[in-house]
Amino acid sequence: MTTLSWDDLQFFLAVVRERQLSRAARVLGTSHVTVSRRIDRLEQALDTRLFERNPRGYEPTPASLRLIETAERMEEAALQLPLDRGAGPGQLRPLRLAMPEGFASLFSTHLLPAFIARFPQVMPEMITMPQVLSLSRREADIWITLDPVTSGPYRSQRLADYTLHLYATADYLRSRPAVTVPADLGRHRVIGYIEEMIFAPGLDYLREVHPSLRATIRGSSIFNQLAAVRAGLGVGVLPYYMAAKYPELHIVLPEAVRLTRTYWLTCHRDMRMMRWVEAVIDFLAGALHDRGRELERPLGI
Repeated sequence: MTTLSWDDLQFFLAVVRERQLSRAARVLGTSHVTVSRRIDRLEQALDTRLFERNPRGYEPTPASLRLIETAERMEEAALQLPLDRGAGPGQLRPLRLAMPEGFASLFSTHLLPAFIARFPQVMPEMITMPQVLSLSRREADIWITLDPVTSGPYRSQRLADYTLHLYATADYLRSRPAVTVPADLGRHRVIGYIEEMIFAPGLDYLREVHPSLRATIRGSSIFNQLAAVRAGLGVGVLPYYMAAKYPELHIVLPEAVRLTRTYWLTCHRDMRMMRWVEAVIDFLAGALHDRGRELERPLGI
């Protein structure tokens, strides 16, 4: 019976996850030649082909998929070992998370400390411009999106709902015409996204507030918009969990305008087969559930 070592199987798992020798090599801190040699050696030891090579990269064979569970068990045991003080970056396991800016702020402020404590050997890589990445090329491991993915080898699960509202400073509102209905916003400076840079339908807030409403101060970043609203430059749509911490911001038309959006977690089905990835997903889902009351403005206040 062939004896499998974790040293060989970590090369195997890296190729399963990355689909490219060069990317697997970067994760492992070695060369693509070494990765190729290790995979060849493992295939010879098992007397079976683990990957089909094609223009898209290395696709796991049925035999490879059966081996993943064994490799995951060994990886899980290895992750329980304490990390040496002198450990180098190659001993950490990168996990690339693509997420909108607002969620990234929430994650970094409230979830990241617990994440690091729970997964000390996982190195989170946070990308806050998911529109520049390709889902099909698997340029991230986990995606936080505003809409579920319903096609291809991906699975989306609901994480949490959050609400958005119109905000402005008291000084700004005193200096401008009264806003009693959404149509009145046409006489105001409105802060919002640059339309051609709206990368998800869920970010097209202004049309939902009023079909004719357009931003007159535009930015690609929600934090630029938040800063402009706080500076008293106009009215903008902001997530409740971001704006509620600034007492100078007041909700405009609180009863008439309440937008609800959902954060979805999307992951390739192959990644879902990895126990440690499933553990990360469970952590994120649980953490967002625990903070759910902070994401939605309670009704009637």
